[in-house]
Amino acid sequence: MRRKLLLILFFVSQTVLAEKHEIGLTLGGLLSQDRGSTPNALHLGGGTALEANYGRRLLGDHAVALYGEVHFLANPLRTVTSANTGSIRDVATIFVTPGVRVKFANGKWASPYVAVGGGYAVYERSALRINGTPNADRYIHRGAFDFGAGLDTKLWRWVGARGEIRDFYTGSPAYNLPGITGGQHNVVASGGFVLKWGE
Repeated sequence: MRRKLLLILFFVSQTVLAEKHEIGLTLGGLLSQDRGSTPNALHLGGGTALEANYGRRLLGDHAVALYGEVHFLANPLRTVTSANTGSIRDVATIFVTPGVRVKFANGKWASPYVAVGGGYAVYERSALRINGTPNADRYIHRGAFDFGAGLDTKLWRWVGARGEIRDFYTGSPAYNLPGITGGQHNVVASGGFVLKWGE
């Protein structure tokens, strides 16, 4: 019985060690954009993007590997400007999008990848509009779909560098302006570090 238990523990430990985990920590910028048309046009400014990504290898080898991932993005502030003073002044953002990532040349010095996912977006709108009147509902909850591509490079042992571009497509955060509805692209370019273990 003891031998069987030790054998089972050995195979379980080998399976755990064979799993590959990654945590990416990146800093980037959400690109600015213009939406709507006169007299309800607005300019949504760019903003800082603080991102974290956890990935776990599900299938594959050093040629091509499939990862499950959870991506998190937080943006503290993007300024909104508009000639229509009924617009909100600014908006903050959080995206959480589970998904999958396909990595090529996995384990090599440079490993490009593509990713796609879907999840949740929350927009926190400014307490006041441009004209100084209060907003009725500050928090807007939307679905989110993200897709993008990036490149991981090795730096030292289990530490690497990561650069990527993603687009988070969500419902509109509600600017209080007629005619601005439907979806919104939130494109972010970022770079940072990736930590790997369990190979």
